[in-house]
Amino acid sequence: CGPEAFIHFHGTLTFRHLHLLDQVYYGQAKCMLQRVGTWNFDIFLFDRLTNGESLVCLTLELFCKYGLIELFGLDPLRLHSFLVRIQEGYRSRNPYHNSLHAADVTQAMYCYLQEPKLSESLTSWDILLALLAAATHDLEHPGVNQNFLLKNDHFLASLYQNSVLENHHWKSALSHLRESGLLSHLPIEDRHRMEERLGSLILATDISRQNEFLSRFKAHLDRKDLNMSSPEHRQFILQMALKCADICNPCRPNSLSTCWSHCVTKEFFQQGDVERAHRHDVSPLCDRHSNSVAIIQKSFISYVVEPLFVQWARFCDTPLSHCMLGYMKQNKKYWSNAGQEDLMDNAQTTCCKVLPRGT
Repeated sequence: CGPEAFIHFHGTLTFRHLHLLDQVYYGQAKCMLQRVGTWNFDIFLFDRLTNGESLVCLTLELFCKYGLIELFGLDPLRLHSFLVRIQEGYRSRNPYHNSLHAADVTQAMYCYLQEPKLSESLTSWDILLALLAAATHDLEHPGVNQNFLLKNDHFLASLYQNSVLENHHWKSALSHLRESGLLSHLPIEDRHRMEERLGSLILATDISRQNEFLSRFKAHLDRKDLNMSSPEHRQFILQMALKCADICNPCRPNSLSTCWSHCVTKEFFQQGDVERAHRHDVSPLCDRHSNSVAIIQKSFISYVVEPLFVQWARFCDTPLSHCMLGYMKQNKKYWSNAGQEDLMDNAQTTCCKVLPRGT
């Protein structure tokens, strides 16, 4: 997927660069992109077929599908260069917060953008921002949580008073965006407005603000006063969509969901190991001696995922919402049946270990 690896033609990407991968693999990747809007899209397989460049290839495809290159007069080479910088800005050694997670969130966001309530009301600016926010929402994630940064007096903790990680992701995205010159041809007022809106979306992914957003969402739904012709309300719905996309793994088919569960647990436990080695208190969920994938997932689904997606289904009462709730219930039952058994050994062979270099 280098600069010469694609042709923008009738809203699709045509892959070349066949010296990188076998032609059969490129054919399979192209076929997968035809189903990029389906909820059972296997991002793990797509990442392997694109040699670890799933974020670049998938985001380029979505920009083409929406005609954003023409609409905003974007330079295709600058766009490609920007996306490569973003992909490389994710740390490949992170088991979970890596470019593959960003690609998965971007694909989920695309599914939500196709929902009638959104597709019939969003502007081209809304769509551009939604895709950029999804692709960059965890940019340069260090693989540890905010509490770890605060406890260890990390330099990032001194830069921001709150939402340390999310502010870092946002500022990193702005740095790459400005350095790439991707939007430099647009009026400065439009660029500044876009940057602020991008920050609003990324900052909304701070899990510590979950109840704040959920309460506001529920209040709007109870009052039935969401107006998608209002720019403010559209921005809020994009915030909620990104929050859903960010934690949608338990709402995916079990084969995909369990892979993500193992990866995020591995990252938690790695942080706990570091904390223990430095004789610090081990953070909640990060102690491999008192937690398991099943314990963590049951709690996460019950207290974080389910409340959010139940309200999203109230807003978007569609087949996709019912599908996500169905998978969530199946996965919740799966982890409940797993009991206290620690499945981390399986994670090494079934999911995280098979990811290609570059993810």
